Amino acid sequence: MASEYINQWIRIEEDGIYLVFGVTKENQLKLFHFSAKPLSEQEEKKLTENETFLREGFQLVQVNFSGYNRPYEKHGNKHIVTAPGYMLTFVDMKDERNETGRVLTFIQKDEETGARVVTTWQFYQGTTTIRMQSEVTNEGTEVQTLEYISSFYYLGIEKEGEMSSDDKMQLTFAHNGWQKEMNFHTYSFPALGLPQTQPTVYQRTSKTIELTNTGNWSTKEYLPMGYLSNEEADTAIYWQIEHNGSWHAEISDQNDHFYLALSGPTEVQSHWFQNLKPGESFTTVPVAVGVSDADFANAIGQLTKYRRMIRRVNKDDENLPVIFNDYMNCLFGDPTTEKELPLIDAAAEAGCEYYVIDAGWYAPGLWWDSVGEWQESRERFPGGIKEVTDYIRGKGMVPGVWLELEVMGINCEKAKNAPDDWFFIRHGKRVFDRSRYQLDFRNPAVIDHVNEVIDRVVNEYGVGYIKMDYNIEPGIGTELDADSVGAGLLAHERAYLAWLDSVFKKYPDLVIENCSSGGLRIDYALLSRYSIQSTSDQEDYQNYASIAVNAPAGLTPEQAAVWSYPQRNGDKEETIFNMVNAMLLRIHQSGHLAELSPERVELVKEGISYYKEIRSDIKKALPDWPIGLADTRATFLCGALKTENKAYLAVFRRDKDEEDDRTMVRIPLTHLFEGEKKLSVKLAYPQEAMKENVEYTYEADRKVLAVDFKKKVMARIFEVTAE
Repeated sequence: MASEYINQWIRIEEDGIYLVFGVTKENQLKLFHFSAKPLSEQEEKKLTENETFLREGFQLVQVNFSGYNRPYEKHGNKHIVTAPGYMLTFVDMKDERNETGRVLTFIQKDEETGARVVTTWQFYQGTTTIRMQSEVTNEGTEVQTLEYISSFYYLGIEKEGEMSSDDKMQLTFAHNGWQKEMNFHTYSFPALGLPQTQPTVYQRTSKTIELTNTGNWSTKEYLPMGYLSNEEADTAIYWQIEHNGSWHAEISDQNDHFYLALSGPTEVQSHWFQNLKPGESFTTVPVAVGVSDADFANAIGQLTKYRRMIRRVNKDDENLPVIFNDYMNCLFGDPTTEKELPLIDAAAEAGCEYYVIDAGWYAPGLWWDSVGEWQESRERFPGGIKEVTDYIRGKGMVPGVWLELEVMGINCEKAKNAPDDWFFIRHGKRVFDRSRYQLDFRNPAVIDHVNEVIDRVVNEYGVGYIKMDYNIEPGIGTELDADSVGAGLLAHERAYLAWLDSVFKKYPDLVIENCSSGGLRIDYALLSRYSIQSTSDQEDYQNYASIAVNAPAGLTPEQAAVWSYPQRNGDKEETIFNMVNAMLLRIHQSGHLAELSPERVELVKEGISYYKEIRSDIKKALPDWPIGLADTRATFLCGALKTENKAYLAVFRRDKDEEDDRTMVRIPLTHLFEGEKKLSVKLAYPQEAMKENVEYTYEADRKVLAVDFKKKVMARIFEVTAE
């Protein structure tokens, strides 16, 4: 469609993604459309009929330097009409392909500030997801201070359809916290403080919807991802910010439209700024943004495919071995040779393939504030830890140990003797948190230290698995050798990623688990490297079910480690429930297996055996939630994994609501498979035991599975086969 204000249209359809760009008569590049559906002529006309709106909005990138006026509508801390963001002019666009898919490269420049911005959009063939980054270079003659730059910015997220944003827009995201991981909820814009209060005039408000992290625990409050749906238009945008530190996602309004802005650290939120001398550049953290219909499971399916594509190729995510770890509801950080040997025997007998000695192996007694040297404790292991790791290997399992390499305790002798530049520094002093110091991975001496530990546990102790924990939050960053404390933090985090890459290059078959007090760093900067992620430190198996059901939205199923820890004083139904928590993800077996009754041990063995039969499907399956995402207070939960012709359902009944005395849950299966297929259902785990406590029927005409649980706390695995 012609527009007097647009000199050039750029229309792209790729992998189910519809994009529309325009170059204005003032030679500015604008992004008008990013959707799973084409841009209608009516919508296109509305977007381009107001010259003022065109000038002020629809930038591809927001970038802000200190000391330049922002003359247009801003209102508060919004990251819009940035300078030189609104002044950038179009230089060139490249349209190429590589082995991954299509690549679009956009080049823009501002003569006044000397800013040159190169934005790269990498498509991933077979998904509706694009990975995006921008690089800003100072091509001027003066130092420029960068305060903000977006990795993705899109104005007009609500434009499709005629209904009010109050009625059609919904935002789904995950609250995340210690023992409260993966807590997904869906909100309307009014519920988050952005109602339509001026329906006949331009939308202008100082209010923003912000999902933000500041610090090194990247997911201590939210997962760095979201899903934004337009229910009227049946379209959605989903995203993840791939960074292991400070990040910011923002939704608000500008000139009668709403926008989505994604970035790494910012000055306002994260105490971050970066000085760019002439010739210097800065590259944003990567983000992934994709489109789908207004169906959360479909969107997460696309994101799951993408996550598998960007992940380091590794045997762990191919083979999905069963891991025993001695910590949770078991030894709880108090291991000894005497305690380990019967557990090792029991784990091997149950069918576990890895055995991890968790925290405490390196120090007698209380060890929290003295960690840092990671030498074996002969008080705990009189014959040395290698005696135990050799015993593990003799039982046919791969041994592992717990480490927390990014910290040193304040009473660690090595920390007392190390120079201050080993650590985060603010206000001239070492940064404390929970009696620990944060090591700075920009320092080569720190890298030498952690490499020595890795080499020792692998080569001397015979370890093939490392549980890499991280239990502090050092805050906004470090002032040492940095323009800002946030810049110091970002440089450290990028150095940590580079170090991880070097470890996996040296030891490609070493399995390293990403653990941060459970799930407080579930991000795809780390998970594109680590093969497996701790999802929680949740100690209550009923509460863990909520986390387990929702986990495949936050990461791929084969990376999501879930504890199964049968209780010493539990019963058979409790054991089954524990196993079902983990069986569609990655089994992190624990609990005092050597002290369970024979009947309960058999249920553990049966669960692990069945898991080994289906794990080849788990690594390629996509998630679904037939009765919705799990709520922490819900009585019934159901999580599903589906392949082309097979689905696996974990179904739970919990004692969470005194007023909810229902025993039956009805689970629609119509969403699991495309097309009209005949379905059959069977109870898969446990196959024979405890059948008297559950009845189920499959209503073929409605494609509904009805499950009637006879006890208040129960769980089962069902298989659904499509023909």
